[in-house]
Amino acid sequence: MDGTSLTGLAEDLLTRARASRSGRAAHTVYGGQEHGLRQTVIALAGQRELAAHESPGEVTLLVLTGRVRLTVDGDDWEGSVGDFVAIPPARHSLAALEDAAVLLSVRVEV
Repeated sequence: MDGTSLTGLAEDLLTRARASRSGRAAHTVYGGQEHGLRQTVIALAGQRELAAHESPGEVTLLVLTGRVRLTVDGDDWEGSVGDFVAIPPARHSLAALEDAAVLLSVRVEV
């Protein structure tokens, strides 16, 4: 069995996000086309966001570091380290209130 330090990965991705023009970096830790589950660590530099986009299916978000704001249909949810939320199947955006990293889990059809 191979394991991954999500804390270490989040730190590495935040370093990349801060240096990136987009202010973000991501790495899929599990999943792919042959799996029904995809888990990705996404890092966002403070005050950056993932613009509104469609939900790809059943999705959950776990805050690994920092603070984020998830906006779905005009409703906001703010989360910090250890907070977890299921994202409704609707257009949504994610903003980093400060440097932040999240674990996004998506169930996809195989």
